[in-house]
Amino acid sequence: MSKQINTEHFWMPFSANRQFKSQPRLMVAAEGMHYTTDDGRKVLDGTAGLWCVNAGHGNPKIVAAIQRQAATMDFAPTFQMAHPLAFEAASKLVSIAPPGLNRVFFCNDGSEGVDTALKIALAYHRVRGDGMRHRLIGRERGYHGVGFGGISVGGIAGNRKHFGPALPAVDHLRHPLNITKNAFSRGIPEHGAEMADELEQRLLALHDPSTVAALIVEPLQGSTGVIIPPKGYLQKLRAICDKHSILLIFDEVITGFGRLGSAFGADYLGVMPDMIVCAKGLTNAAVPMGAVVVKQEIHDAFMAAAPENGIEFSHGYTYSAHPLACAAAIATIDVYKEEKLFERAAELAPYFEEAAHSLRGLPHVKDIRNLGLVCGIELDSQIGKTTTRAFDIFVKCFWEKNVLIRTTGDIIALSPPLIISKQQIDELFGVIAEVLKAE
Repeated sequence: MSKQINTEHFWMPFSANRQFKSQPRLMVAAEGMHYTTDDGRKVLDGTAGLWCVNAGHGNPKIVAAIQRQAATMDFAPTFQMAHPLAFEAASKLVSIAPPGLNRVFFCNDGSEGVDTALKIALAYHRVRGDGMRHRLIGRERGYHGVGFGGISVGGIAGNRKHFGPALPAVDHLRHPLNITKNAFSRGIPEHGAEMADELEQRLLALHDPSTVAALIVEPLQGSTGVIIPPKGYLQKLRAICDKHSILLIFDEVITGFGRLGSAFGADYLGVMPDMIVCAKGLTNAAVPMGAVVVKQEIHDAFMAAAPENGIEFSHGYTYSAHPLACAAAIATIDVYKEEKLFERAAELAPYFEEAAHSLRGLPHVKDIRNLGLVCGIELDSQIGKTTTRAFDIFVKCFWEKNVLIRTTGDIIALSPPLIISKQQIDELFGVIAEVLKAE
């Protein structure tokens, strides 16, 4: 079938377009834990699509909700208008959010969510009369989407090197990955909490804390290779932000909706941010949607500062709280609750951990990092090359073993749907082991 498809016109995102189009990897259907390829193979999904299909593919309750809504009302604006599902979806999301985070601003994906959160942070300080706070701090190897705000606070050079200067007044913490001390850690690493101290000792000393509006971090850095926060690290960041009245934003686009065995990484890690950016698992990826969930006092500051009947926050998107996305979000959160998928992920996490660390000692395995149903397997790079070893394994797993994995650099990143079985966990890591042994 792939030979009958004209692949010329679609400019693919984050892809080696020429390499892909020489031998396309095409999915044509999906159900449960598997994709079906255009040549009829069933492929085990070890990545939940792209960290997002947490409830498994084609969940009938989510599908039915989208179908009903499409037949009822395809679109309604949310600029000075609204529809009931927007409010219901916000209430559903708040019902599983950490206590105190109870106001929701909807957008369409994680990139828009990050840019929205950054704008909220900057504007919040201004409406409070603290307009000196214009600086934003991110983290090295952080991924916060591809908007200009996201690539500015993100710490991936390749995502911004072609686009010139992005936002001004942005700086970055070092990331806390330390393979020398924490190699093959199981769960949260022991060493590295002191890395948080450089927020105060270096960055705030350099810039003056009265100029800093917000710090944005992923509780677990996923897209750049599963970097897990050391014990006490996030708690230190929270304390420093509190001391200097800096907003703490958690980018939970990956860690939200059960990936660590709880609704959000903030719950699992015991640290309360001022805002959470979420997307991906919010709708089980069935319809694009993102959201920023904020503390009520942040929302209320905007309400108090604006004139009566005036627009309090001049920001939004045509498709904010799109009816189909809201229907998908409501149904998805219901599925998480009814099928106890967060609890299931927590119960499976120890088995997943054992399977992941069974790869220790295999050829080229440099480190293994895991938390919840997330795993990063770091490989030694081929001499004179980067990314090629992991990518070769990705290709072999797909074509020869019917298993889908994800790679970032020379790191294999795994994040399967929360419905995965122990037998499928064995299959996933067994295939990777076979391919590594053959390298």
